[in-house]
Amino acid sequence: MERDELLLAMKDRMPEKRYIHTIGVTETAITLAERFGNDPKKAETAAILHDSCKYADRDWMKSKIIDKEMDPTLLKYHHELWHAPMGAYVAKKEFNIEDQDILNAISYHTTGRKGMSDLEKIVYIADMIEPNRRYPGVEDLRAAAKGDDLNEVMIACIRHSIMFLINKNQPVYPDSFKCYNDLMLKRGQVKE
Repeated sequence: MERDELLLAMKDRMPEKRYIHTIGVTETAITLAERFGNDPKKAETAAILHDSCKYADRDWMKSKIIDKEMDPTLLKYHHELWHAPMGAYVAKKEFNIEDQDILNAISYHTTGRKGMSDLEKIVYIADMIEPNRRYPGVEDLRAAAKGDDLNEVMIACIRHSIMFLINKNQPVYPDSFKCYNDLMLKRGQVKE
């Protein structure tokens, strides 16, 4: 499917405010992909579909997570996380997306994970910094995103997400810690 068809399909699945967010994520992901030498078309597709299940029925998502033998750890955490892997499921099943990098970018856009591809990082970052986002610290993340090191931008974003949850006394999904640790180890910042 092409951009306009995908956007039209998303418009029917979400409130106007979330649809505007989706457009913002899409444009931001394309810009980041171009800057960091990634495929802008893949970034566009992943970004358009990233919140396809944001407003899906919780019981339906739970049953699919179980039926499709997705990571059962998801069910121990807030249902807000479920829409990402379910979005990858819907991208494959309903929109015939076969590219695993696109599917992973959708699946891990809320948690991150160890060993993220550049496309996964781009969609994660774009979701956090798109122009319609308003939260404390977003301007710092947007400033970081102007740097020339994608990993450094991802570190800033995953650190912000983890600290946000910790400050709210919320549990942090294990993949987020693994993502942060992986990036820091690659950076060479761990002292023996």
